[in-house]
Amino acid sequence: MSARGFTVIENEWIRLKDGTRLAARIWMPDNAGDDPVPAVLEYLPYRKQGGTSLRDESTYPVFAAAGIAGVRVDIRGSGESEGVIDGEYTPRELSDGCELVEWIAAQPWSNGKVGMMGISWGGFNCLQVAALKPPALKAVISIASTVDRYNDDIHYKDGTHLSAQLSWAATMLGYQSRSPDPALVGDAWKAMWLERLEGEPFFLEEWLAHPHRDAFWQHGSICEDFDGFPVPALVIAGWADGYRNTPIKAVEGLGPKAKAMIGPWVHKYPHFAWPKPRADFHGEAIAWWNRWLRDEDNGAEALPQMRAFILDGPRPALRRAVEPGFWIAKQDWQAPEMQSFHVGPFGALTQGLPVPHPQPHAIFLRSPLDTGTQSGEWFTLKPDAEMAGDQRLDDAGSLTFETEPFAEGEAYLGRPEVTLTLTPHAPVANLIVRLVDLHPDGAATRITFGVLNLCHRDGNATPTPLVPGAPITVRLVLDACGYRIGEGHRLRIALSTAYWPMILPTPEDAGITIDAATLGLAMPLLGDHQRITVPEPENPDPLPHYTELSPGRTERRVERDLATGTTRYIIVEDTGLFRHPDTGLATRDLREECWSITQGDPLSMTGVSTWTCVTEREGWSARTVSTSRLACTRDEWLTSAEVTAFEGDSEIFAKRFEKRIPRALM
Repeated sequence: MSARGFTVIENEWIRLKDGTRLAARIWMPDNAGDDPVPAVLEYLPYRKQGGTSLRDESTYPVFAAAGIAGVRVDIRGSGESEGVIDGEYTPRELSDGCELVEWIAAQPWSNGKVGMMGISWGGFNCLQVAALKPPALKAVISIASTVDRYNDDIHYKDGTHLSAQLSWAATMLGYQSRSPDPALVGDAWKAMWLERLEGEPFFLEEWLAHPHRDAFWQHGSICEDFDGFPVPALVIAGWADGYRNTPIKAVEGLGPKAKAMIGPWVHKYPHFAWPKPRADFHGEAIAWWNRWLRDEDNGAEALPQMRAFILDGPRPALRRAVEPGFWIAKQDWQAPEMQSFHVGPFGALTQGLPVPHPQPHAIFLRSPLDTGTQSGEWFTLKPDAEMAGDQRLDDAGSLTFETEPFAEGEAYLGRPEVTLTLTPHAPVANLIVRLVDLHPDGAATRITFGVLNLCHRDGNATPTPLVPGAPITVRLVLDACGYRIGEGHRLRIALSTAYWPMILPTPEDAGITIDAATLGLAMPLLGDHQRITVPEPENPDPLPHYTELSPGRTERRVERDLATGTTRYIIVEDTGLFRHPDTGLATRDLREECWSITQGDPLSMTGVSTWTCVTEREGWSARTVSTSRLACTRDEWLTSAEVTAFEGDSEIFAKRFEKRIPRALM
C-alpha cells in the first residue's frame, strides 16, 4: 500500500460537556472526509507542544501515512488545555477520556473505531479508560504501565515507600506549573496560567495519606476486574524499567485478550529505546490497529501471548547501549516450572529442595542505611547510571549466599520467589532481596529484586504489626526477569534491611535475625519456547532533531562524609534548551535532586527536588521554579513545596505548600 498524504492540525479545540476545552494536535490522513479512517488517541499531561512533540513526531506521521489519524490531547489543566488538573488518573480525567473517544468517533473523518495508546501515564489511562467501556474504543497499546496501582507504580511496593513518590510529585509540580503557549491560546494564556498555578495540587500529600492498598489505589487498577476488561490489549515493557511486571500480570489476568512483549529497554517507546536491540514499534502498532480498527484479517489475534528478550549475562557498565541475549516466544503463557535452591549446611546456595536442619542457622542482619546506592532509578530514561550498577557495593551491606559456578547455562522467565523464617526486632521492618549474576571476574549484575514491608506479609490492605522477638515465615515474590546465567557464572542471593535511596527507611533501624536454614529460592525456568526474530526499526535515528540553543547534562554522584556518617545521593538532569524548527517554541527542564541520610538514624532521611522549567519564543518567555521536600519524624511525614513563576524576569506568582501527614507505622 502506498503511503497516504496527511496534514498536521497544530491545535484543535475539543469542547467537553462541562464547557472545558481540551487542546489536541491531530495528524490527519488526506481525504479522510470522503474515506473515513480509524483514529488513535494519546492523552497526557505533558504538553503536546514542547513536551512530547519529539516522540509524537516520530510516530504519528507514520500512522497517518498508513491511513490512521493520530489525536494527541493535553489533559485538563496541562499544555494548552483549559482548567486545572485534579490528580493522577482521577475519575474526572477518565470521564474526560471517555468523552474524547466519543468525540473522535463522531467526527465525519472517523470510521467510528478508536484505539488508545501511550507509555507511562498514557499507558495507564488507556487501560483505565478501556475498563469504563466507551463503545467506540476497540483496542489499546499500553507501554510501561501497570494493572495494579499500589504495587507496580511509582508510589509503594509491597508496603515499602518508594523515594520516587517525592521525585514524581516534584516532576508533576514542575510540569503542571508550565505556561500555555500564547501562539496557540492567544491573549487568554496568562489567565489560564495563573489559574493552574493557583489551583494545581501537590500530589505527594494525597499519596502519603494512603499508605495501604485502599479504595484510592483500587481505583484505576484493572486487576480489580480483569474479567470485565472489554478490548484487546498489546502490553509492552522493558526489563530495565520499573514496570517490568505488567506484561506477565496482564496475560495472566486478561488471558487471550492480552499480548505481551518485554524487551531490554528503559522507559521509552521500543523504536528508539535503549539498550538495544530495539523493536519495530510502528510495524507492530499499525498491524494491531488495522486488525482491531479496520477488521483487517492480518493475524494479529494469533500473535504469541508472550514475546520476551532473554538477557544473556550482561555486564554492569557505565552505559549499556546493547544487551546480549535472544528473543523467544511462548504461544500460550503458562505458570513456569520452578527450579529450587536452598542454603546448605555450609552456607552455599544449592540446587534442590532443602534438607531439614537439626538446628536453626540464625544470622543477625542490620544493613548500613545507605545500602542501595547501586540500585539505579525506579523508572529509567537512559541506559547509564539510571540503571542498576555493579552490585558489589550493595552486596557489602547485605547477607549473601551463592551457588557454585554453573556447569551449564540456565535461562529463566517469570517471577522468582523467596521463602524464609526471620525474627524482627521492631514493630516494623523492611526486607530487600536481590538476585545477582556473578561473572567469573567478580563483576555483579542485578538480575531482579523484591522488597517487602514485613507488616504487609499477608496483604497490603490490612497490614499486621510485627511482634519483636516472635519469628515469622514470609514469602516474597520478586519482580519479573528474563535472564540467562551463563556457564562459569554464579547465582547470588543478597538480603538487606535497607535499599536507599530507592526505598525509604522504616522509623526504627533494629535489624532482623534470619534463619538461613529456612531460606528457599524458586527460579522460574524458561521452559518450552521458540526462538524468534523481532524486526528492528528501519530508521536507526527515528526522532526528529531540534535546534540546540544550550546543551544538556547529566550528573549522578554519591558523597559520603566519613566524619559525620552522612551520605548524600545527588542527581542533576538538564535537558538543555532546544527550539522546535517549525513552531519556534523553545523549552528546557532542569531537575536537581538530593537525598541524604546519616548512619544509625533512619529519621535523618531527607529528600529535596527542584525543577526549573523554561518555555520561550522570540519576544516572550515564561519560567517556573518549584522545590519539593520530604522529611520525617517517627510518627509523621513532613512535606513542603513552593512554586514561583516568572514572566520574563518579573515574578508574577508564588505559592507554598506545607503539611504534616500521619505516618503509618506498618
